[in-house]
Amino acid sequence: MHAELVLLAVDTGFGLGSLVLAVQAVLTALRLWARGVRVTGVVTARAPVDRRRGGLVVFSDHLGRRLVLDPGAYAPLCGLPPAGCSVPVVYGRERPAAARLGTLRHLLAPSFGWFLSSTLAFGTAAVAASP
Repeated sequence: MHAELVLLAVDTGFGLGSLVLAVQAVLTALRLWARGVRVTGVVTARAPVDRRRGGLVVFSDHLGRRLVLDPGAYAPLCGLPPAGCSVPVVYGRERPAAARLGTLRHLLAPSFGWFLSSTLAFGTAAVAASP
């Protein structure tokens, strides 16, 4: 009896936390899409010693500084083009170091993962709560 209650509480807490992070990621993506500064970046290859997949994106902010964006784990999943191609980059004027790729798939990928985690946690809680 107590183990089921603990499992229900943990799953519900994790589900609520994931749901909050998902909503926050969606709001961040909408804010960037609506008010972000859009520039064009160029995909470059990683250094040979770097074992991570995907490329890096080099772009210039509104002050002319050259910055490097690492799309990270979302690059191979969301179709980052090969090295030498240009891609849209969007960032907030006050935080150009926190830039993201300007495609809808890249902007919404984190929120999709959090919504999926929230759904799985709530589903596990519902199964644990059923008699």
